[in-house]
Amino acid sequence: MRRIKLPVHVAFIMDGNGRWAKRRFRPRAFGHKMGVQNMTKICTHAFRLGVRIVTVYALSAENLMRPKEELDELFDLFRSYFGKKRERLTELEVKINVIGDITVLPEDIQEDILRVTEETANYSEGLMNICINYGARQEIVRAVNEAVSHGRFVDEASFKNFLSTSGIPDPDLIIRTGGEIRLSNFLLYQAAYSELYFSNKMWPEFSKRDLEKAIENYSARDRRFGNVRGNDS
Repeated sequence: MRRIKLPVHVAFIMDGNGRWAKRRFRPRAFGHKMGVQNMTKICTHAFRLGVRIVTVYALSAENLMRPKEELDELFDLFRSYFGKKRERLTELEVKINVIGDITVLPEDIQEDILRVTEETANYSEGLMNICINYGARQEIVRAVNEAVSHGRFVDEASFKNFLSTSGIPDPDLIIRTGGEIRLSNFLLYQAAYSELYFSNKMWPEFSKRDLEKAIENYSARDRRFGNVRGNDS
Protein backbone atom coordinates (compact mmCIF):
# COMPACT_ATOMS: atom_id res chain seq x y z
CA MET A 1 0.00 0.00 0.00
CA ARG A 2 1.35 3.43 -0.95
CA ARG A 3 2.38 5.84 1.80
CA ILE A 4 -0.74 7.38 3.26
CA LYS A 5 -2.00 8.99 6.45
CA LEU A 6 -2.80 6.08 8.74
CA PRO A 7 -5.57 6.21 11.32
CA VAL A 8 -4.36 5.57 14.85
CA HIS A 9 -7.56 3.80 15.86
CA VAL A 10 -9.78 1.71 13.58
CA ALA A 11 -13.05 0.17 14.77
CA PHE A 12 -15.03 -2.56 13.01
CA ILE A 13 -18.72 -3.38 12.98
CA MET A 14 -18.39 -6.91 11.66
CA ASP A 15 -21.80 -7.37 10.07
CA GLY A 16 -23.05 -10.02 7.67
CA ASN A 17 -21.78 -13.33 9.07
CA GLY A 18 -25.21 -14.97 9.15
CA ARG A 19 -26.29 -13.68 5.75
CA TRP A 20 -22.98 -14.77 4.24
CA ALA A 21 -23.57 -18.30 5.51
CA LYS A 22 -27.22 -18.36 4.40
CA ARG A 23 -26.22 -17.46 0.84
CA ARG A 24 -24.02 -20.55 0.89
CA PHE A 25 -26.77 -22.74 2.35
CA ARG A 26 -24.79 -23.13 5.55
CA PRO A 27 -25.94 -22.60 9.16
CA ARG A 28 -25.45 -19.21 10.81
CA ALA A 29 -22.95 -20.80 13.19
CA PHE A 30 -20.66 -21.45 10.22
CA GLY A 31 -20.82 -17.78 9.28
CA HIS A 32 -19.89 -16.72 12.81
CA LYS A 33 -16.97 -19.16 12.81
CA MET A 34 -15.67 -17.78 9.52
CA GLY A 35 -16.24 -14.27 10.86
CA VAL A 36 -14.00 -14.93 13.86
CA GLN A 37 -11.28 -16.31 11.60
CA ASN A 38 -11.50 -13.23 9.42
CA MET A 39 -11.42 -10.96 12.47
CA THR A 40 -8.04 -12.39 13.41
CA LYS A 41 -6.74 -11.97 9.85
CA ILE A 42 -7.98 -8.41 9.37
CA CYS A 43 -6.90 -7.18 12.80
CA THR A 44 -3.45 -8.70 12.33
CA HIS A 45 -3.14 -6.92 8.99
CA ALA A 46 -4.27 -3.62 10.51
CA PHE A 47 -1.53 -3.80 13.12
CA ARG A 48 1.05 -4.74 10.47
CA LEU A 49 0.04 -1.68 8.46
CA GLY A 50 0.78 0.50 11.47
CA VAL A 51 -2.62 0.97 13.08
CA ARG A 52 -2.08 1.21 16.84
CA ILE A 53 -5.58 0.51 18.19
CA VAL A 54 -8.25 -1.83 16.82
CA THR A 55 -11.75 -2.19 18.27
CA VAL A 56 -14.18 -4.90 17.16
CA TYR A 57 -17.90 -5.23 17.88
CA ALA A 58 -18.03 -8.92 18.74
CA LEU A 59 -21.38 -9.13 20.55
CA SER A 60 -23.84 -6.30 21.11
CA ALA A 61 -26.16 -6.08 24.10
CA GLU A 62 -29.04 -6.48 21.65
CA ASN A 63 -27.53 -9.70 20.25
CA LEU A 64 -28.34 -11.38 23.55
CA MET A 65 -31.99 -11.41 22.47
CA ARG A 66 -31.19 -13.91 19.71
CA PRO A 67 -32.40 -17.53 19.99
CA LYS A 68 -30.70 -19.60 22.69
CA GLU A 69 -29.32 -22.04 20.13
CA GLU A 70 -27.49 -19.27 18.29
CA LEU A 71 -26.20 -17.75 21.54
CA ASP A 72 -24.88 -21.14 22.66
CA GLU A 73 -23.01 -21.41 19.36
CA LEU A 74 -21.56 -17.93 19.86
CA PHE A 75 -20.51 -18.82 23.38
CA ASP A 76 -18.74 -21.91 22.04
CA LEU A 77 -16.84 -19.65 19.66
CA PHE A 78 -15.77 -17.49 22.60
CA ARG A 79 -14.62 -20.65 24.41
CA SER A 80 -12.48 -21.55 21.42
CA TYR A 81 -11.20 -18.04 20.76
CA PHE A 82 -10.31 -17.11 24.33
CA GLY A 83 -9.52 -20.65 25.47
CA LYS A 84 -8.18 -23.34 23.16
CA LYS A 85 -6.96 -20.94 20.48
CA ARG A 86 -5.94 -18.00 22.65
CA GLU A 87 -2.38 -18.32 21.34
CA ARG A 88 -3.65 -16.60 18.19
CA LEU A 89 -4.47 -13.59 20.34
CA THR A 90 -1.23 -13.63 22.30
CA GLU A 91 0.80 -14.02 19.09
CA LEU A 92 -0.36 -10.56 18.04
CA GLU A 93 1.72 -9.20 20.93
CA VAL A 94 -0.84 -6.47 21.54
CA LYS A 95 -2.76 -5.78 24.72
CA ILE A 96 -6.22 -7.36 24.73
CA ASN A 97 -8.96 -5.33 26.39
CA VAL A 98 -12.58 -6.50 26.66
CA ILE A 99 -15.26 -3.81 26.80
CA GLY A 100 -18.78 -4.56 28.00
CA ASP A 101 -20.57 -6.51 30.70
CA ILE A 102 -19.17 -10.04 30.52
CA THR A 103 -20.92 -11.18 33.70
CA VAL A 104 -23.73 -12.55 31.51
CA LEU A 105 -21.30 -15.02 29.94
CA PRO A 106 -20.75 -18.52 31.34
CA GLU A 107 -18.14 -18.49 34.11
CA ASP A 108 -15.61 -20.55 32.16
CA ILE A 109 -15.61 -17.96 29.35
CA GLN A 110 -15.20 -15.15 31.86
CA GLU A 111 -12.17 -16.97 33.27
CA ASP A 112 -10.69 -17.46 29.79
CA ILE A 113 -11.14 -13.76 29.01
CA LEU A 114 -9.48 -12.76 32.28
CA ARG A 115 -6.55 -15.08 31.53
CA VAL A 116 -6.00 -13.57 28.08
CA THR A 117 -6.19 -9.99 29.33
CA GLU A 118 -3.70 -10.81 32.09
CA GLU A 119 -1.32 -12.59 29.72
CA THR A 120 -1.26 -9.62 27.33
CA ALA A 121 -1.39 -6.82 29.91
CA ASN A 122 2.26 -5.84 29.43
CA TYR A 123 2.26 -5.77 25.64
CA SER A 124 2.79 -2.26 24.32
CA GLU A 125 2.91 -2.63 20.53
CA GLY A 126 -0.81 -2.06 20.16
CA LEU A 127 -4.24 -2.40 21.74
CA MET A 128 -7.13 -4.61 20.64
CA ASN A 129 -10.51 -3.84 22.20
CA ILE A 130 -13.12 -6.59 21.93
CA CYS A 131 -16.66 -5.39 22.65
CA ILE A 132 -18.81 -8.14 24.19
CA ASN A 133 -22.33 -7.51 25.49
CA TYR A 134 -21.69 -3.86 24.73
CA GLY A 135 -24.16 -1.11 23.90
CA ALA A 136 -23.29 2.58 23.59
CA ARG A 137 -26.55 3.86 25.08
CA GLN A 138 -26.13 1.53 28.04
CA GLU A 139 -22.52 2.70 28.43
CA ILE A 140 -23.56 6.37 28.47
CA VAL A 141 -26.35 5.78 31.02
CA ARG A 142 -23.96 3.84 33.25
CA ALA A 143 -21.37 6.62 32.98
CA VAL A 144 -23.96 9.28 33.89
CA ASN A 145 -25.12 7.28 36.90
CA GLU A 146 -21.54 6.79 38.05
CA ALA A 147 -20.87 10.54 37.81
CA VAL A 148 -24.08 11.22 39.78
CA SER A 149 -23.10 8.67 42.44
CA HIS A 150 -19.87 10.63 42.93
CA GLY A 151 -21.87 13.85 43.22
CA ARG A 152 -19.98 15.37 40.34
CA PHE A 153 -20.74 17.75 37.54
CA VAL A 154 -18.81 16.78 34.43
CA ASP A 155 -17.52 18.40 31.26
CA GLU A 156 -16.53 16.56 28.09
CA ALA A 157 -13.02 15.80 29.34
CA SER A 158 -14.06 14.46 32.74
CA PHE A 159 -17.08 12.56 31.39
CA LYS A 160 -14.78 10.48 29.18
CA ASN A 161 -13.20 9.11 32.35
CA PHE A 162 -16.47 7.35 33.20
CA LEU A 163 -16.71 5.61 29.82
CA SER A 164 -15.47 2.09 29.13
CA THR A 165 -12.90 3.57 26.75
CA SER A 166 -11.34 5.87 29.35
CA GLY A 167 -7.78 6.73 28.33
CA ILE A 168 -8.23 5.36 24.79
CA PRO A 169 -8.27 7.77 21.82
CA ASP A 170 -11.57 7.92 19.95
CA PRO A 171 -11.69 5.90 16.72
CA ASP A 172 -10.44 7.79 13.69
CA LEU A 173 -12.16 5.38 11.32
CA ILE A 174 -15.17 3.10 11.81
CA ILE A 175 -15.69 0.42 9.17
CA ARG A 176 -18.99 -1.41 8.83
CA THR A 177 -19.48 -4.36 6.51
CA GLY A 178 -22.68 -6.08 5.41
CA GLY A 179 -24.27 -3.26 3.42
CA GLU A 180 -26.03 -1.58 6.34
CA ILE A 181 -25.45 2.16 6.86
CA ARG A 182 -25.78 2.76 10.59
CA LEU A 183 -23.77 2.50 13.82
CA SER A 184 -26.13 0.12 15.63
CA ASN A 185 -25.45 1.41 19.16
CA PHE A 186 -21.67 1.20 18.75
CA LEU A 187 -19.36 3.80 20.34
CA LEU A 188 -21.93 6.57 19.88
CA TYR A 189 -20.17 9.06 22.15
CA GLN A 190 -16.70 8.21 20.88
CA ALA A 191 -17.78 8.33 17.21
CA ALA A 192 -18.67 12.04 17.25
CA TYR A 193 -15.88 12.88 14.79
CA SER A 194 -14.97 9.44 13.46
CA GLU A 195 -14.81 8.95 9.72
CA LEU A 196 -17.31 6.31 8.60
CA TYR A 197 -16.75 3.75 5.86
CA PHE A 198 -19.41 1.29 4.72
CA SER A 199 -18.77 -1.84 2.66
CA ASN A 200 -21.36 -4.00 0.91
CA LYS A 201 -19.20 -7.05 1.50
CA MET A 202 -20.21 -9.46 4.23
CA TRP A 203 -17.66 -9.61 7.04
CA PRO A 204 -16.25 -13.10 6.23
CA GLU A 205 -15.38 -11.91 2.70
CA PHE A 206 -13.92 -8.54 3.75
CA SER A 207 -10.27 -8.87 2.68
CA LYS A 208 -6.92 -7.32 3.54
CA ARG A 209 -7.15 -5.34 0.32
CA ASP A 210 -10.60 -4.11 1.33
CA LEU A 211 -9.09 -2.83 4.57
CA GLU A 212 -6.36 -1.06 2.62
CA LYS A 213 -8.96 0.58 0.37
CA ALA A 214 -10.88 1.80 3.42
CA ILE A 215 -7.71 3.31 4.89
CA GLU A 216 -6.82 4.92 1.56
CA ASN A 217 -10.32 6.42 1.45
CA TYR A 218 -9.83 7.71 5.00
CA SER A 219 -6.46 9.20 4.09
CA ALA A 220 -8.00 11.27 1.29
CA ARG A 221 -10.54 12.91 3.60
CA ASP A 222 -10.09 16.38 5.07
CA ARG A 223 -10.68 16.08 8.81
CA ARG A 224 -11.45 19.56 10.14
CA PHE A 225 -13.38 18.71 13.32
CA GLY A 226 -15.75 21.64 12.74
CA ASN A 227 -12.99 24.13 11.88
CA VAL A 228 -12.24 25.80 8.56
CA ARG A 229 -9.02 25.46 6.65
CA GLY A 230 -7.20 28.33 4.96
CA ASN A 231 -9.63 30.70 3.24
CA ASP A 232 -12.55 28.29 3.44
CA SER A 233 -15.79 29.69 4.79
